Amino acid sequence: MPNSDCPVCRTADIVCGKWTLLVIRDLAEGRSRFCELERSLAGISPRTLSLRLRALEEEGIVARQTYPEVPPRVEYALTEKGRALVPIIESMRSYGTEWLGAADSCTEAPEVPLPAVVAA
Repeated sequence: MPNSDCPVCRTADIVCGKWTLLVIRDLAEGRSRFCELERSLAGISPRTLSLRLRALEEEGIVARQTYPEVPPRVEYALTEKGRALVPIIESMRSYGTEWLGAADSCTEAPEVPLPAVVAA
């Protein structure tokens, strides 16, 4: 794989799939059920949403919690690794507003505190 050690390439491999950043944007607001995500991401197919959630779960970006209820309830939330992507989305929001004239009609993601980085 070319540039497999490049951090930009590795991050792009994870987040550049269609819908992926929007799923992360919506989960930045807190836990969501599948149907809530599907509703907020108008135009996404259930299959695509399922594939994106599964891929993000495999990367450790999204955590899936199933509740033993009838019918079963499943909720998705960002992990610490996933919350670390929120500043990228906020930067994209700022760029789009300032440079592309895009109205900020996106779902507003709250400020998410990031863990302190300890110097080695």
